[in-house]
Amino acid sequence: MLFPRLVIMSCILVATTAATAADMEITPFRAFNQQPTIQIYGLPVDSSARLTQSGKYTVAFIQEIASNYTVSRSSNEQLVFDGEIYRSSIIMRYGISEKFEVGLNVPYIVDNGGFLDSFLIDWHSFFGMPQGGRDTATRGAVNYSYRKDGVQKLQKNRSGSGIGDISLNFGIKLHDLVDADSRQEIAFRGDLKLPTGEVAALRGSGSSDLALSFCGMTNSFTRWGTIGLFGSVGVLSMTDSRVLADQHNNVVGFGSAGVGWGPYPWISFKVQLNASTPFYKGSSLAELSKPSFMLITGGALKFPDNYQLDIGVSEDISVRTAPDVTFHFALVKAF
Repeated sequence: MLFPRLVIMSCILVATTAATAADMEITPFRAFNQQPTIQIYGLPVDSSARLTQSGKYTVAFIQEIASNYTVSRSSNEQLVFDGEIYRSSIIMRYGISEKFEVGLNVPYIVDNGGFLDSFLIDWHSFFGMPQGGRDTATRGAVNYSYRKDGVQKLQKNRSGSGIGDISLNFGIKLHDLVDADSRQEIAFRGDLKLPTGEVAALRGSGSSDLALSFCGMTNSFTRWGTIGLFGSVGVLSMTDSRVLADQHNNVVGFGSAGVGWGPYPWISFKVQLNASTPFYKGSSLAELSKPSFMLITGGALKFPDNYQLDIGVSEDISVRTAPDVTFHFALVKAF
């Protein structure tokens, strides 16, 4: 979609100043599902096996722009998700030792009607893709609604902003093998999400969530550039949610897998698949009851002084289980 143009423009801007002193290592996108009734839970933002060095800090500013539009009905259910979510997160991590790090994730969430409706309608029209009703809906609207058996169980139709659910996290290095041609890493990560966001505004779930995961990645440094593979698998355990409380699943499995290529020390291209089991039960609608699959494509640019910029675009390859499109940006700096 828009990503190739962004990469070309970025490459032109940084070609004369980008770092060239080291190989471009492939790391996962810091991204997760921004569907309105999923982004309120504690899915980990980071699935990297790389830990912060002892005595050092890593700071990441992450911006996600998600466009949600879906309308589904069954004999006893009606659901509408229509709106845009802007999630800005600051992630700070500190290396306590060579094998242990701790961190903090503070999100700020803005949701409104947004500006992407016209762009996506034109895009679908140009390529002959189905609109799914987006072209006939009110543009710039906010409407998150779910009704079951005649009971209105979810209703949000106002824009708003505020702090989301804050997370505390840790990482333990399990394996790190480095030689002249490759690096292999495995880490165990934990994320504890606290109920700090407003539930009625869908900036929080009202639950405390604990995610535990194993993350691994390998980078091979070849004459054709860096070849990277990465993945993760984990489980998310949640206390009772205040969003669709009687349909909420308290345990969810999740994982990711990806591959990337860094042809030069300052640029890489990568693709990543994120997946999770359903967060809800008792529904025949895909938005609530089916496993989600989200594909992220994009890359990264490395700048001098340990700055790295990730740029990606994700789509719901399992239709209606994730936003139609989400733009991901992450600026990371190691101190």
